[in-house]
Amino acid sequence: MCQTTVSRRYTVMPGCTCGCCGCGCGPSFRRFFSSEEEQECLETYRDQLKKELAGVEKHIRELKGK
Repeated sequence: MCQTTVSRRYTVMPGCTCGCCGCGCGPSFRRFFSSEEEQECLETYRDQLKKELAGVEKHIRELKGK
């Protein structure tokens, strides 16, 4: 899913051509972001990492339960 406010500096994915969130779904012509936009990008990135960590921990618990 494309998130046009996410700076590619924090979320680059191999093979991405769109330059936004790494999904490859659309172009992004902007190279410079305001400090507010950068903070929003970092907060979004942090939230994504928290969700990823929760998923990993759940998967580990499931594997230990087998």
